[in-house]
Amino acid sequence: MLRKTVQIAAIAILALLVLGIVTAVYFDVYVSRLLVTDLFVKVAGTLFLVFLIVMLLRYTTLLVLALIYQIKNPPLMAELSAYPMVTMILPAHNEGPVIQSSIRGAMEMDYPNFEVLVLDDGSTDDTYARALELVPDYGGKLQVITQKNGGKSTALNNGISRARGEFVLCTDADSRLEPQTLREAIKHFDDPEVVAVAGNVKIANRLNILTKLQTLEYIQGLNLVRAAQALLQKITVIPGPSGVFRKQEVIDIGGYLTDTFAEDCDLTLRLMLAGKRIKYEPRCVAWTEAPEKPHALFKQRYRWGRGILQAILKHRVALFSPRRDFLAWVMLWNMVFESIVMVGMNFSGILMFFLMALGGGLSSLVFLWWVVLTLLDVLAAVFCITAEEEDYSLVPYAIFYRLFFIPYVDSMRFFATLDELFKVRMGWFTQQRMGRI
Repeated sequence: MLRKTVQIAAIAILALLVLGIVTAVYFDVYVSRLLVTDLFVKVAGTLFLVFLIVMLLRYTTLLVLALIYQIKNPPLMAELSAYPMVTMILPAHNEGPVIQSSIRGAMEMDYPNFEVLVLDDGSTDDTYARALELVPDYGGKLQVITQKNGGKSTALNNGISRARGEFVLCTDADSRLEPQTLREAIKHFDDPEVVAVAGNVKIANRLNILTKLQTLEYIQGLNLVRAAQALLQKITVIPGPSGVFRKQEVIDIGGYLTDTFAEDCDLTLRLMLAGKRIKYEPRCVAWTEAPEKPHALFKQRYRWGRGILQAILKHRVALFSPRRDFLAWVMLWNMVFESIVMVGMNFSGILMFFLMALGGGLSSLVFLWWVVLTLLDVLAAVFCITAEEEDYSLVPYAIFYRLFFIPYVDSMRFFATLDELFKVRMGWFTQQRMGRI
């Protein structure tokens, strides 16, 4: 599989370079033939070209870094000389439909030395009762604790303070972990400088076009970036459903804080900016339930958008301190680019697309621009799906991904950014679970 991944990556990178050269030449020739008086059209054509060059450079860089990471980290069965105690923490608020499935998944770990703590965060449904039902099945390995509603961060901190393990795995109650997760994560802690391992999140409910597009987004949009960052061991977001930490390191840095809507991102950034080493393990897999309807996706991505922006603004001083930790500084700026700049570029590109297509006289150029971006997404999808041994039937969704999904999600993130800058009040937006895992 590694050999196939390398071959696919080589083809994708070569195709990106050829596509970039051909497109740049075509744009230059096309725009240069326009009348000098068509200044707006010339500026628009130039902006389209700059946008494409940036996207080509982004994809090429990510593919190269992710490929090197794949080569240096081939999929091997984890061999452990010791099995330190691990505490798995499941915070839950109104997760009745999925809590038992999550607990059963956690208890099926292929690892001999662990415990599971379920923290019921003041649920108003039957989450606590359904979790308690499973305690007799697992004896002392499972504890269910209830607390007054204080938010996910409070529940996680409560779990960490009660944990008996040297390491803690923090997950979500709407997720189901694969059995090899602990074994694959713990092997990285043989290096005493590694403080955390980020896992791989996959969509379980691939039931309609919206959830399949999210599946592609997780594989291509999130894990490609994480694999590239992993080469430098400077991860910016340890995903909530699958993250393993040295417990004392989390305690020493202050645990999870409540001043953002992205507590996972904030904790990761604090660890990274403190000079800590964070690794990525694609075989630490957590299956999660994705929003199945547009309004549910809107709520989730709006919260993500505002939370990540809050985390970036919270650590904005580090953006101007490259000497402190150069690689961390680069990763933080990359996060600004991925979360803010690229969203603005995509959103502006959509508006420009319609202006030019409808009345700017650049219909064929705009169409080419859109086709090239779609081809970039398809090439990246083929590489990512090959690397993760995923379903190739997802590749055609890359077309819809560019046409519909990216504009929809980036529109939400754009308005979330505006609301955050203007301090518009928001709530947590709890998702309704369907019990798909």
